[in-house]
This record gives sequence, structure tokens and C-alpha cells, in this order.
Amino acid sequence: MIYLLALLMGMIAGLRAMTAPAAASWGAYFGFIGLTGTWMAFLGSIWAALILTILAVAELVADQLPATPSRTVPIQFATRGIMGAVAGAAIGAGFGQWTGGLAAGAVGAVAGTLGGAAFRSVMAKAFRRDAPAAFIEDAIAIVGAWLIINALTVFAAS
Repeated sequence: MIYLLALLMGMIAGLRAMTAPAAASWGAYFGFIGLTGTWMAFLGSIWAALILTILAVAELVADQLPATPSRTVPIQFATRGIMGAVAGAAIGAGFGQWTGGLAAGAVGAVAGTLGGAAFRSVMAKAFRRDAPAAFIEDAIAIVGAWLIINALTVFAAS
């Protein structure tokens, strides 16, 4: 189950690169992900959560700009892969399985990047504009990240 949640969080990073690590950081800060004593403990600080949230909000705004490059250009693609791996590793580290979480998060980020680009393209064509498709994608990323973090609390309790 941990690997599935890490994979899904990686997919969130494929949609919005900074939303996944921001969600993982808030999850650690509120104790939903137990990172104390791990190499990723820094994500549980309020500063990490705030900085990553600011970056996530900036990304949501920048995504609406016409000059923003495609998520499939090398730097964007790599960033999404790295952020998916970090978020996946955080989920895994909370359960002593950071390497598997890292790998699952990276794979999820690739799938989310490619699948998200295709899905958004179809939606944009259907709406005949990109903005509604982008807002729907934003909502999927935010709600999805929230659901994943909440699923961790259920899993940790059992």
C-alpha cells in the first residue's frame, strides 16, 4: 500500500511538480508521515512546509502563463521526476521503506507527466481553451495530494 501511495504522489508531481513535496511536507509536519529520525526529517519543519507551499502556489500561477514551457521539455520533465521521487521517498521513509518509495514516486512522476500532458491536451481541445483544463488539473493535483496524505493516516493507524 505504501508503494501505491508513493506512486500516486509521484503522479501528482507529474501534474504539478511542487504540490507533491508540499503535501508530503505538510503531512510530515502534522505527523501523518513519521519522518523523525530519518534523513528526510527536514520536511517536517514548518519552514520546509511554508517554502514548498509558496513554490507550489507560484507554480499554479505560472502554469497559467502562455510563456510557460511544456512539462515535457527536459528541465520540466526532470524536475517533476525529482519532486515525485522526493515525495515518494518521504512517504516510504515514514514506514522504513524510503528506497521503494523513491522509485515508486519517480515512476509515478513519469506517468503523471506524460498522462497529464495528454489529458490536458484533450480537455483543452474540448473546451477550446487551455485555462479551464489547467484549472481542472490544478484541482485534481490538490485534491489528489490531500487524499493521499489522508490515506496515510488510515494506513498508519491500522
